[in-house]
Amino acid sequence: MSGAGGTPAARLMIRVGGDIPVGTPRDPAREAAKHELSKPMYHEHDPNLLQRGLDRLWEWLDDLFATASDAAPGGPVGLIVLVLVAIGLAVALRWRLGTPQRSPRPPGTLFDDSPRGAAEHRTAAEAHAAAQRWNDAVQERMRAIVRSLEERALLDPRPGRTADEAAAEAGRSLPGHAIPLRAAAREFDGITYGGRNADRQAYLTLRELDLDLESAKPLPTTSVRAAAG
Repeated sequence: MSGAGGTPAARLMIRVGGDIPVGTPRDPAREAAKHELSKPMYHEHDPNLLQRGLDRLWEWLDDLFATASDAAPGGPVGLIVLVLVAIGLAVALRWRLGTPQRSPRPPGTLFDDSPRGAAEHRTAAEAHAAAQRWNDAVQERMRAIVRSLEERALLDPRPGRTADEAAAEAGRSLPGHAIPLRAAAREFDGITYGGRNADRQAYLTLRELDLDLESAKPLPTTSVRAAAG
């Protein structure tokens, strides 16, 4: 006969009403607890995914700052001083070197996708000049020059033509204007692609060239071919 508590099995499996055991083995109890705690009612006030990510980020930054503080001479104060010195050096370097300039783009086409006549380009050029927008004024005047040569059949209309190409082609039939045409093309390219700024004199020079070309007489076709050959 066993003691007052009965056998170990009897002590573990105390029955209520003689049928339902109160004791539960360890593994099923753990699974039951996990299942119970996984219910949404226990997680209504948990932080969302973004909040958890931010918490992790701040923890990482805090650890990083603590590590850097331990490594820096003077602790946190020394780290702050080092950061301020680095910022000061960056500002001084930027002031010394100036704002980085974008690399010049390769020369592109002279006209955009909305072709206009020479008169329209001249009107736009004069409007820009009146407002002292010299870059735009020079660009529009160069377009007026080339479009006028196309309208007079001194240049064949060709999409994608550059200012340099137009100046070279026009210079063969108008050799007396070849040099100012090349200079005008260089001015256009420098403003449009090289980051240069025009002024009033640059615009007046192209305006005068445009007026001169209106009365310029081309060489005969045979002379042009002989010069090209």
